[in-house]
Amino acid sequence: MVSVITSSVSQSKMLTSPAPILKTSKLKTTGVKRKMSEMEELSLSPPSSVASDASDGAPSPKKRARVQFEPNVEMRQLPLPRDEMVKSAAVVREEVRRAIQRHISGTDSEAYDRVKEIFSADPKQTNTNNSNEDHHHSYNLPSHTTLKHHLMGLLANVASLDRSCNGLVNAVLNSDWLGRDESYIKLYIRFLGNLAAAQGTYLGSVLKMLVGYLAEVPRATGKLPGYPLVRLSDIYTRTHMALRYVIQLIPAGSGALSPILSMQFPFETDSAKTNIAYTRNLVKIITYAPELQADILALITEKIVKVDVQIQVDMEDFEEEIDEDVLHDAAGEDEDDADADADADDNASVMSDDSVDDDTKRIRTIKDNICKLDGMIDVLFEYYSPPFTTGTLADKENALDLLLSHFQSIILPTYRSRHTQFLLFHFSQTSPILVDRFATTCVQLIFSKLQPGIIRQSAAAYLASFVARGAHVSGEVVRDVFDLLGMHLTNLRTDYEATCRGPDLRRYGPFYSTAQALLYIFCFRWRDLTTAATEGATLDEDEDMEPVTFPPAIKEVLFNAITSKLNPLKVCSPAIVAEFARIAHHLDFIYAYSIIETNKKLRVSSFRSLAAFADPRFSQVERETRAGDDLGYQLDAYFPFDPYQLPRSRRWLEGDYVEWRGIPGLDDDDEEDEDDDEGDEGDEGDEDEDDLGESESDFDD
Repeated sequence: MVSVITSSVSQSKMLTSPAPILKTSKLKTTGVKRKMSEMEELSLSPPSSVASDASDGAPSPKKRARVQFEPNVEMRQLPLPRDEMVKSAAVVREEVRRAIQRHISGTDSEAYDRVKEIFSADPKQTNTNNSNEDHHHSYNLPSHTTLKHHLMGLLANVASLDRSCNGLVNAVLNSDWLGRDESYIKLYIRFLGNLAAAQGTYLGSVLKMLVGYLAEVPRATGKLPGYPLVRLSDIYTRTHMALRYVIQLIPAGSGALSPILSMQFPFETDSAKTNIAYTRNLVKIITYAPELQADILALITEKIVKVDVQIQVDMEDFEEEIDEDVLHDAAGEDEDDADADADADDNASVMSDDSVDDDTKRIRTIKDNICKLDGMIDVLFEYYSPPFTTGTLADKENALDLLLSHFQSIILPTYRSRHTQFLLFHFSQTSPILVDRFATTCVQLIFSKLQPGIIRQSAAAYLASFVARGAHVSGEVVRDVFDLLGMHLTNLRTDYEATCRGPDLRRYGPFYSTAQALLYIFCFRWRDLTTAATEGATLDEDEDMEPVTFPPAIKEVLFNAITSKLNPLKVCSPAIVAEFARIAHHLDFIYAYSIIETNKKLRVSSFRSLAAFADPRFSQVERETRAGDDLGYQLDAYFPFDPYQLPRSRRWLEGDYVEWRGIPGLDDDDEEDEDDDEGDEGDEGDEDEDDLGESESDFDD
């Protein structure tokens, strides 16, 4: 049909052309006949004047050419070739430059708004229409080439994108870019770097946008129409590529990134997958931004400790409902794309199901937190492992120094942390030198009078638990630590005893925490404290232990402390006191049952009133924050390296742990009843025996 119209128009032009045309060309009869035959084939009748003019020569200037159209012919507009529809990069670059300049000058923002709409368009809208209707609804969406040319135009004019162009810049930053092809990804990353370098005010926005893709990624990010599927792992890789480019291009990039990483950390209520993915990506940032190592690891440790504490609080409320099945069900899974989508659906359905009772929801929350904690700690174990397994001694010491700094600033001051500290427990045992480093750090904290009492008390618990439970802690280290703590206990007893009127946890806290540490070490490592072990002999746990002797200094330290007016057996945890009394009596070390029986009739409140009478500062006795019972005058049976239960990360601790070993001749069925009678020394209201209990089996709960 186009050819028909063209032919008719050509004839019309020829008939109405000026006379000079006829002087330079003549119509051939054969040409006219050919055109006539073509028109007949297309059912178009030629104007009558065409034939006569062709034979006579010149057309009459007064006659107007007449064109007749067949009324039944379908009229259609044929599309132009694609190369003609898309403007060249140079043309687009110039258009973008003019649009930005006119917008900045305030003369015209229409072209500027059109550029902004190109990046604001949602490419996923084409999926909502049928294929036969796409050309009606999606023609306004920019093509890949159009989008790329406009981004190139912005890159060429990045120096002009000041604050007045904030809307356009935000449209580009919020556009769908991660699901496109590699060439566009590289161009987009170049734009981010040049934008942040040329316009420093956008650096924070660029980094915040990139960090936002390190945790939970929208499900459709890697599924743009017309592009191959981009997997979640590739999305993370592209995001890290952009982050690396920006912070290496801009000197201030790392400093600006650190607070954003903290601010963008997933909330505690977010799913386990979200927190684990973000933790993994934070650790990966260290590989190309080593200057952020300390900040990133401290941030992760702080978040892990918070989750760890919350789990302990929740599990205490649901002790009967939480069992081994919960731990196994909470084992983490790999972050596959399909699994991530399914997990998002499952998590949404769980949280939005109003038919589930509150207790069931809380148990599900505990399971998710256990999975979250397990996965995040496992990431840290993986990160710290290489320097301790294949690194030099200097590498090991540097890594341990980093762990120790986080231990003192984050882990140690936090009560009820149950699992995070096992990073130190495991890696400190990889070398005898590192064992000494960790033990020395705890000893210094215990001895330092500049430290708050609560920190000194926690350090004593950590040291005692490390020495008692560490399988790679040698007998020599056990004896050295016991001697140091024994000397410290003697010095404290000498200082306090002169003014002591009775047991008082608030006034003599360092003494009681040190005494409890020694009792705990004795219960687990008494074999390493015997005279035979001191002389280099090894005791077989299956053979008869009698007679067993101990160096006089060990017995003297504990005996003098137990029989002093400070009366540590009244203040120390009843569970630990009971187990110490049982073992010490069997080994003929110290007979403590007489003191325990006397303490049952002793009320600490009377000594509080005497202390208040002697010193008005103690007239209001506050509850000790670390006390484990309702009365507030007894130490909690908190030892940080109690058995590790997380299902995935527990593999790192294989071979590191000293399990409770029975005592030949004592741990049998015939003496269980006697243990119940003699070991129950608790006062009225004492219920804090659930952590360690009254028998040896409770030490591994």
